[in-house]
Amino acid sequence: MAPASSEHLNRLAPALAGRYALERELGRGGMATVYLADDLKHHRKVAIKVLRPELGSLLGADRFTREIRIAAALNHPHILPLHDSGQIPAAAGKGELLYYVMPFVAGDSLRRRLAREGPLQVDEAIRLIRQAAAALHHAHQQGVIHRDIKPENILLHEGEAMVADFGIALAADAAGAAAGDRLTEAGLMVGTPEYMSPEQGAGERQLDATSDVYSLACVLYELLAGEPPHRGDTPRMVIARRFTDPAPRVRRLRPAVPAGVEQALMRALALEPAERFPTAAAFAEALAAPPTVLMAVAAGLPSVAVLPFASLSADPENEFFADGITEDVIAQLSKIRALKVISRSSVMPFKGGDKGHRAIGAALDVDTLLEGSVRRAGDRVRIVAQLIDAATDRHLWAETYDRQLTDIFAIQTDVALQIAAALRAELSGDEQTRIHREPTADLHAYQLYLQGRHCYTRYTDESIQKGIGYYQRAIAADPSYALAHAGVALAYAELAAGAGGGTMRPDEAYHKGMEAVTTALALDAELGEAHAVLGLLRMVHDFDWAGAEAEFKLALELSPGAADVYDHYGWLCGALERWDEALALVRRAQELDPLTHRADVAATLLRAGRTEEALQEALRSIEFDPEYGRGRSTLAWAYLRSGLTDRGLAELEHAVRLNPGQPLFLAQLGQAYGMTGKTEQAREVLKRLEAMSREQFVSPYHMAYVYTGLGETETAIGWLERAYDERTGNVYGVKGSFLFTSLRGHPRFQALLRKLNLA
Repeated sequence: MAPASSEHLNRLAPALAGRYALERELGRGGMATVYLADDLKHHRKVAIKVLRPELGSLLGADRFTREIRIAAALNHPHILPLHDSGQIPAAAGKGELLYYVMPFVAGDSLRRRLAREGPLQVDEAIRLIRQAAAALHHAHQQGVIHRDIKPENILLHEGEAMVADFGIALAADAAGAAAGDRLTEAGLMVGTPEYMSPEQGAGERQLDATSDVYSLACVLYELLAGEPPHRGDTPRMVIARRFTDPAPRVRRLRPAVPAGVEQALMRALALEPAERFPTAAAFAEALAAPPTVLMAVAAGLPSVAVLPFASLSADPENEFFADGITEDVIAQLSKIRALKVISRSSVMPFKGGDKGHRAIGAALDVDTLLEGSVRRAGDRVRIVAQLIDAATDRHLWAETYDRQLTDIFAIQTDVALQIAAALRAELSGDEQTRIHREPTADLHAYQLYLQGRHCYTRYTDESIQKGIGYYQRAIAADPSYALAHAGVALAYAELAAGAGGGTMRPDEAYHKGMEAVTTALALDAELGEAHAVLGLLRMVHDFDWAGAEAEFKLALELSPGAADVYDHYGWLCGALERWDEALALVRRAQELDPLTHRADVAATLLRAGRTEEALQEALRSIEFDPEYGRGRSTLAWAYLRSGLTDRGLAELEHAVRLNPGQPLFLAQLGQAYGMTGKTEQAREVLKRLEAMSREQFVSPYHMAYVYTGLGETETAIGWLERAYDERTGNVYGVKGSFLFTSLRGHPRFQALLRKLNLA
């Protein structure tokens, strides 16, 4: 039975008078009661933890003093320090009340945070647990095992984790060593059943660091899943379940948890101490899974580019079928984390070309090339595929498939697995499962889907609308075809947020896109393409940064080779001014899709204020294609920000000539004119944009460019506010944009950032 609070207060308050002024009880547990007090000497709030008299009598004042000195010597930024300790007489015949003093942390504990908000964001949970692991590792190096790691004992101070109650740990350990079974007989349990290691639950006294690692893993599990790995009606039942029921895999409860994090978590929860991480530091290292680990960057990984398969069918209409095979093989290979696979956009320019293998390999920075042909006749298909060493032209693998058309998915799966085997790329069990999964059982629906994708990837408004029509016909043939629903969602997202802001009203397009992606995920919760689209919509329409980030991470877990997802995730990090992460992500996108994303690194460097590096990257971006409009505009701003005004204006004028119907480059030219004193030319650009808006959609965001350049701040912000209302242009990235630097101090601009959840 816990001691009465009033009894403690009656004895403590007079005994501590002059040193501490007790205010009220903060809480109590199985071992102690804690009080809020004023430290009268140092004028600060403190927490005084008073051990239960039963524990104090078993321990004794001398042993308590020795043990508390060890806890007081722990010096680590994530350990709540001990300020003081002492003892006072308890009630008659009850020995002494032992106490120690800690700083008072006014913030939450992880327990209160969980109770208030539920499971944490994955990154946040990992960050806090890694901090707690660092604290435990420091204590373990001093020979101190905590024995009672739980959400209540991890406090949050200014957003940082602080591990508390090492004093109780040492006192209870010492009392147990001195008194043996009498600790249990006194009704005192060291540890909390939901978080105890199996060996601690079995009553072993000689615990090591792996016991705390197990407990910390239980806490992380609860932060991610909302519940501890084992539950029961009684403490005995909870402890027993550790030995009889394996912990459910956390990704079954929270699919957004990266596979690598789940793997580390399950190892830390192993029944046998020898099978866990040997140290808390090793556990923390295994959890280091922000974008850098998710990317598994290609250094040292085998690499392959799937060149467009040649169509040998007599009917020229079947070209889309050959292109579809190419894209599906790329999609299958992109599910394998141990491979670097070049995206479709960068291989299609080599379709039907005469460049040699070595030149293509060098242009795409890959070691191997897969090339092949497709011949379709009636209900049969003949596919020839061969894997070639790009540098030597040596054939590494070749196969001919002469099958029924209904075997098309089995062929694609076999090609992907054969390439992985030839390149010695290991596949996880989950990757094997995803690669073997067939997207539809309806061959006609599949062919309609291929036609839709063939139209969509021409990236004109007319072709995208035509692609949506084919996708919808595929859905009519097979309503459960999740990939077709995801195709509809992506097409509407492109119409809303494509280059130039799109020509369809963004609110209408986003609404239709969200409906389609919601259906896709209801049909297949592990469809990486759908999670990627949902992440994009949550970012550019909802400004739900945490939600978008979780979707991007899950998409990359399911399809690690998805270049566009890395790029979009990079946009998100740039919008939040997390520049190092943004650069790592867009560099990865560039590795996987070097021709499509060749200007992204330069643009991100510009936004990050690294102008000299941006200039060099921008020059490289136009080497492959000097007529690349985005590359020219990026180079232009690198020149302008380097003080090379004439060169910058010339490059923007060149970009406009290359893309005469593109409002983006014209608006940026108008801004540059205004910034450099060419007011008349800037106003002429405004007239051209207004005329253009009568024929097509011109984003308010782009109008804001020109008015910003002219120094008309109120008007510029008005256009940005309209862009926010209409969810158009790149308004999500306004905070990190150097093009709006001059507006940042304005109250209306700050109000806009608050609306965008960016303040």
